[in-house]
Amino acid sequence: MNGDIRDREIRVISSSGEMLGVMTPREALRLAEDENLDLVKISPNAVPPVCKIMDYGKFKFEQAKKEKENRKNQKVVELKEVQLSMTIDVGDLNVKAKQATKFLDAGNKVKVSIRLRGRQMAHASLAKDVMNGFFEKLQEIAVIEKPINMEGRNIIMILAPAKK
Repeated sequence: MNGDIRDREIRVISSSGEMLGVMTPREALRLAEDENLDLVKISPNAVPPVCKIMDYGKFKFEQAKKEKENRKNQKVVELKEVQLSMTIDVGDLNVKAKQATKFLDAGNKVKVSIRLRGRQMAHASLAKDVMNGFFEKLQEIAVIEKPINMEGRNIIMILAPAKK
C-alpha cells in the first residue's frame, strides 16, 4: 500500500475502474495523492503487478461487512445424539425415530448409540440388528455417514440428512 510498493513498474487502475496503464510507483502514488486516495496492490503475482487507486479504509470496512454478513447466513450443522438400548421395545423405537426425524429435518446429523452392559457384550450382533431396524425407519430421509461401528462398550452409527 502506498510507499510499500517496491516494484519497478506497476499496472494502475483508477478509482473509477478504468485502466491507466503501466507506470512507476512514484507516478501512480502522485495520482492517488491528487485524489486523496491510497494506492493498493491488488494482484502482486501479475507481471507487472496490478495496483488500484482506492480508499483503503472504506475497502477494509466493506470487506469486514461482507464477512459479517456471510457468517450470519451460514448454517451450522450440529451433531445430535439418540441413545437406544439393545432391549428397546417397538413403541420406544418409534418415539426415538420420530425425534431423530426432527433432528434430520432441521439439517442436523444424528449420532445413534447403544451402550452394551454386562452380558450384552457377548450378543453385540443383536444390538447391530436394532441399529439396522432403526435406520430402516429413517432410510427415506437419512443416509449413513459413518456405518455401524463398535467403540468399546458402545455401538455407534452417524446419520446425515438425505439430499433432496
